[in-house]
Amino acid sequence: MTSPATKNLWEMLTNSSLVRFLLLFASGWALLQLLSYFETVIVVFTIAAIIAFLLNYPVRWLKRFMPRNVAAVAVFLVSLVFIGGLTLTVGVSLLSQGQQLIDSVTEFINALTPLSERVETFLKARNLNVNLRALEGQLRNQTLNGVVASLGVLQIFFANVLNFILIMVVSFFMLMDGKRLWKLLLKIIPRHLHLRLNRIVEQNFLGFFQGQLILMLFLICSTFIVFLLLDVKFPLALAAIVGVFDLIPGIGATLGIFLVAFIVLAQNVWLALKVLVACIVLQQIQDNIIYPRIMQNSLNLHPVIVFLALLIGAKAAGVLGIFIAIPLAGVFVDWFDIDEMKGEA
Repeated sequence: MTSPATKNLWEMLTNSSLVRFLLLFASGWALLQLLSYFETVIVVFTIAAIIAFLLNYPVRWLKRFMPRNVAAVAVFLVSLVFIGGLTLTVGVSLLSQGQQLIDSVTEFINALTPLSERVETFLKARNLNVNLRALEGQLRNQTLNGVVASLGVLQIFFANVLNFILIMVVSFFMLMDGKRLWKLLLKIIPRHLHLRLNRIVEQNFLGFFQGQLILMLFLICSTFIVFLLLDVKFPLALAAIVGVFDLIPGIGATLGIFLVAFIVLAQNVWLALKVLVACIVLQQIQDNIIYPRIMQNSLNLHPVIVFLALLIGAKAAGVLGIFIAIPLAGVFVDWFDIDEMKGEA
């Protein structure tokens, strides 16, 4: 008995399937335009939802001893006092060190101009035409953009008081009555799939952000202590740069470490080498010891899918898209059970 011949792509392509594909593509494009138009609203509600989900963990623990509403109010007030104190103490110092750091990096890169001119003259004398000035300009722009961008994320968080208040108010109401709102969203899918979606979202989305927060705090605290021991200037600002880059899965921590090492190069070459080695050791501890224990029940994505999700998220929603692209990809892969997109067990 002969097995039926498998159809290739062209044989499966019919008018109806082509129309469905075009409609799906048009819907995706319209959704991206809608997200771009309501970007501020989406950012506020997304951050508020993440905060509410993270605060829900201590609320679950406290509700064993008190009513849930009382536990939610207590957790929210404690977190508000903590964030407010962090803003008044660490935030002011961080912004001050950040501005001094930008000025120091600018002076260091400007000091490289005579050196690049001498090297360029030396190469031209040997018939090697190399435009080091253009390379120097790109180096200056990329370095300053990296420092300003990483510090700018924290500056926006600490300086934009109105959005911060709005985010905290929305997160409070989500924390108090988020279960009903989640049930409202679940009405768009069949009832028998609710438990599965709850498990997938909590495993990928909430587990990811909880793990990333713990990993970021570990790297910031550990690098800050190391920078203090090594007597590095602007230790808080440099540790914050490493922590912000660490929020980008995959290559973020590596980019942050090499950027900080280059910045410390302006202070001392030997000091920059020690900072680079110490940060690499801390990153290895994070990746090989802490990360497997925190993320063991969360994401399971192939590295190629991780980078693909990052690029799509950055293109679709900017900075916010970078942070939420990975857990959304994890939800997608687990929901449709695509084994080819999963990482190794």
